[in-house]
Amino acid sequence: MLKLILYCLMMTPFIYNSWILMNMIIMLMIMFFIFMNKNLHMLGYNFYIDNMSYGLIILSIWISFLMIISSPMYKYNNMMFFMFLVLWLMIFLIISFSTSSIMIFYICFESSLIPIMIIIMGWGYQPERINASYYLLFYTLFASMPMLVSIFFLYKINLTNIFMLMTSPINTYIYIGMTMAFLIKMPLFMFHFWLPKAHVEAPVSGSMILASILLKLGGYGLIRMMNIIYFHFYKFGFIWISISMIGSIMISILCMIQIDIKSMIAYSSVAHMGLVISGIMTMSDWGLFGSYYMMIGHGLCSSGLFCLANMLYERTNSRSLLINKGMLTFMPSMSLLWFLMSASNMSCPPTINLVGEIMIINSLMSWNTLMMILLVLSSFMSACYSLYMFSYTQHGMFFSSLFSFNSGSVREFFLIMMHWIPLNLIIFKLSILM
Repeated sequence: MLKLILYCLMMTPFIYNSWILMNMIIMLMIMFFIFMNKNLHMLGYNFYIDNMSYGLIILSIWISFLMIISSPMYKYNNMMFFMFLVLWLMIFLIISFSTSSIMIFYICFESSLIPIMIIIMGWGYQPERINASYYLLFYTLFASMPMLVSIFFLYKINLTNIFMLMTSPINTYIYIGMTMAFLIKMPLFMFHFWLPKAHVEAPVSGSMILASILLKLGGYGLIRMMNIIYFHFYKFGFIWISISMIGSIMISILCMIQIDIKSMIAYSSVAHMGLVISGIMTMSDWGLFGSYYMMIGHGLCSSGLFCLANMLYERTNSRSLLINKGMLTFMPSMSLLWFLMSASNMSCPPTINLVGEIMIINSLMSWNTLMMILLVLSSFMSACYSLYMFSYTQHGMFFSSLFSFNSGSVREFFLIMMHWIPLNLIIFKLSILM
């Protein structure tokens, strides 16, 4: 594992050229596939990889590669600094997902905030980006301080920082301290206000990494904590399941009244994460595996939708649904990609989202049969806002000041297909991830 991290650090001198850096990131991914067996657990005292870490590390490397493709040289000022931030963000995420020490995990969990905050403040679109980055920082830091105190307390009891060797006394304060940081990071309904702000103000690459990886740190942390504080997870799980499911429905309704395309995609992330939290809190095999698959699927799908929204923004200089209409006549070749990504967003077969959603529905139904009512509403509303977004952007009379036709570039087609292909083909061999 240390060899891979050292290889990442060796990429730093090549940030002057995006092509060299992209090739090196792909080489890193190939090395990871060849040398890292997901059944190989301990890789030293502070590092280990299991099934869950394996998929999330691959997703982190893949999205970092796609971030650089989505941000060509001519588009960003100070591109070298931007690629330096992407590289360091990738390193922090790889360490977060592969460490066995809860303290190193906490440090990298918090350190990943710094690059994303600089990306939002430095390359965001509106003056409100400063406000959005403050929201992101203080929501996360406010929830993380009790977690740090809880980690010190657990170290005092267990005399170790290793996840697998730790147990917790039956203490509600420790439970709240260890879980709230991850629930707000996901985010849980009612603590989600930082997410739409951050997404709307961030550049496309910031939105990609925020939706696909940084939200997944919360789910990963919850699953790790479950082994330490399992009694309270069992006792209080119904609270988070109730909030998440009702919140998922309310946020889905909120998606239907959004005018900003990026804001709609950001709110749909909150709705999907509500299902993921519910699956984790059932503490069943199906719930955990379903949440894991849904995290991977949502990471690829949401990132692809943000890329498509950015392609419209580049041509019309607006993210408003009122202006971005009739794209079927303006960009006919992109219309298919819009349909494919919108279908993936509402968990159509053969996406990995479908597998995750079926498993989560199964686990919640076995937890309580009455959950069927909420699940039906949530799935129905998910299809409603996905179809609404697709039909509203692709049909209707397009903005009269635009040119009559725009086909899109090879880079843009490649970028979307690199999201869509793994999202739909992993279902043929799910054992790659689990």
